[in-house]
Amino acid sequence: MAENDVVRQTFRALVEGADRKFARVRDVPAYGRVTSHHYFHKVFKAYTRLWKYQQEHRGDLLKSGLNRWEIGEIASRIGQLYFSQYMRTSEARFLVEAYIFYEAILSRRYFEESKGYSKDVGVRFKELRFYARFLQVSLILKRTDMVKALVDRFKAVVEDSKAAFRETNFKEWKQVVQEVVHFVKVDSTFMDVRPLRYCAMFDLHPASLPYVTCFHAKKVLKFQDALLTSYHQNEVKFAELTLDTFRMLQCLEWEPSGSLYQKRPVESNGNGTSIDHSGASGLININLNADMTDPNLTPNPRKAILYRPSVAHLIAVMATISEELPPDGVMLLYLSASGKAGPSSNIAQMESSSGSRKSSKNKVTSQFSQEHNSYMSEPSVNHKGESSGYYDSCLWFGSRGHCGSNNLYPGDIIPFTRRPLFLIIDSDNSHAFKVLHGAERGEPAALLLSPLRPAFKNPSNVDLSQNGSQFTFFLTAPLPAFCQMVGLSSSDTDADVYNDADNILSTAFAEWEVILCKSASMDIVWAQVLNDPFIRRLILRFIFCQSVLLLFCPSEDSDQYLPACLPHLPSSVSPNSEVVRSSVIRLAKHFRVADYFHFDDM
Repeated sequence: MAENDVVRQTFRALVEGADRKFARVRDVPAYGRVTSHHYFHKVFKAYTRLWKYQQEHRGDLLKSGLNRWEIGEIASRIGQLYFSQYMRTSEARFLVEAYIFYEAILSRRYFEESKGYSKDVGVRFKELRFYARFLQVSLILKRTDMVKALVDRFKAVVEDSKAAFRETNFKEWKQVVQEVVHFVKVDSTFMDVRPLRYCAMFDLHPASLPYVTCFHAKKVLKFQDALLTSYHQNEVKFAELTLDTFRMLQCLEWEPSGSLYQKRPVESNGNGTSIDHSGASGLININLNADMTDPNLTPNPRKAILYRPSVAHLIAVMATISEELPPDGVMLLYLSASGKAGPSSNIAQMESSSGSRKSSKNKVTSQFSQEHNSYMSEPSVNHKGESSGYYDSCLWFGSRGHCGSNNLYPGDIIPFTRRPLFLIIDSDNSHAFKVLHGAERGEPAALLLSPLRPAFKNPSNVDLSQNGSQFTFFLTAPLPAFCQMVGLSSSDTDADVYNDADNILSTAFAEWEVILCKSASMDIVWAQVLNDPFIRRLILRFIFCQSVLLLFCPSEDSDQYLPACLPHLPSSVSPNSEVVRSSVIRLAKHFRVADYFHFDDM
């Protein structure tokens, strides 16, 4: 047998073996502890062997008929593996490795036309999938320049495909292009001054650091697991990542150091030529065990991101994560969905509720109005300490099965309060979940509940179905959310003015951090999670959101436009406290929008 035949047969056997192992792990759920870690190790090992073999025998393989797109497909599979590992573990090193492989495929032009393979529609679909996956990785890494280049290239390939394969329907790919174009447009609406991720440069406040360091509660919980999901009809999304979950995903991660974004250095191989480890030469190294993390940072919390799940699936994932929580762990549950079936809540939020839902909503808003007046009231309970409203209202996760099968009720969450729970509900029916407070079955839960309706200076200019939730925007990007609320855009805001506003807000957050760490009246629910930087930042942004909306909205309508938290935070950081109110006033005056607020009414 000729040597070329042996090389070709060995290569094909390695490809088939790697593909079989890939199929085993492709559909492994991206939540809970990875019990199949052994299989992931085996599939990476298989692709490492395959990749090295094709590098060592590239010449013989090309002579025997190996196509360049086949090399690109192997690299694309490896990038897909790395990305799936990132989604399961939230470890940034896997995301960066995925980017390296995808960038190498692009720079080496593995999928571009050559030798007539462009007539193969199957290969064209592989190329389109590559662009879609690379775009997702680049979006999460916030590689803005690469995203723009990929969008242009992706659009061009889809248009070429429609012309080259007229008998094939590329409608779905055209929709994917429209999705990513819209997603990028919304994601870059405001100045890209700071990342959504936790960045030491912006989010670590030196003035409050000594107080945070010294703060110690009797019980300290570790934030290690989160479940994020949203369901709104016509919501902005790309692939299976909606705009709201994308923002929360980013918000619950560390911003990697600059070194993670640098290309691999160009090294000499000893004979005068060089090896470009960025992938331009095609010599891409698989480095599963590379330590690319900052040893001074705690690991990113693991995040299970569910795209339009059924309620049964959502509850199953909650159960898995809750069961696997360590004794000192807390689960963050983020749910963004409509409180009514039918049109998207992002549109319906701007309108009054109707029909049978109206009475339920009035009941909730009336209860909230009473709480606002006293600021320290408790939800009504019977003599047994149990509320009767556990199944009166719900979140709607789509029209599947029989009526009500996809409604998530407050009572559905009660079993999970046997373990520490940090719950964020973003919905036009969020306040219905207040009944959970006092109904926990083991551990008191922390609740952050969105307003029932968003508030804008010019509501007609804001299409919430195309811009994401206002409450989530405040929690993940508070200054852009403030600007959106008062009608300011990046085009009519000077960069220096915006940067100074960012400093105002940062100073306020540092001051509020000190107040929280020194508070003697803080509920244990907040005290036991305050040490975590991600949760602490969410709490500070909630304080800002609550005060801004209280001062912005007319008092007669405040019951619908204010978020709520249970248990209540210390009165020293209440929406009307002088230290919080003064910061909002300063920010409004800085942007020259103080006239939009009701400062004199308080």
